[in-house]
Amino acid sequence: MPQKPSPALTVRDVAAYLNVDEKTIYRLAQRGELPGFKVAGAWRFQSADLQRWIDQRKRLSAKQKGKDVRGKR
Repeated sequence: MPQKPSPALTVRDVAAYLNVDEKTIYRLAQRGELPGFKVAGAWRFQSADLQRWIDQRKRLSAKQKGKDVRGKR
């Protein structure tokens, strides 16, 4: 049997989860930097998409830190 998808998150939910202002979520979503979609004009987000986005950001951050450390030697 297919797994039931988790309910979509609102801008408020995502802002609270990421500990940022709601305006930041709107800005990132509008720029296409945060994975989301609109339903009846309101932004919605899937938790699995957000987790992948977070994981990507972590990897990018780790790569940048590695470059910074190597460049300072």
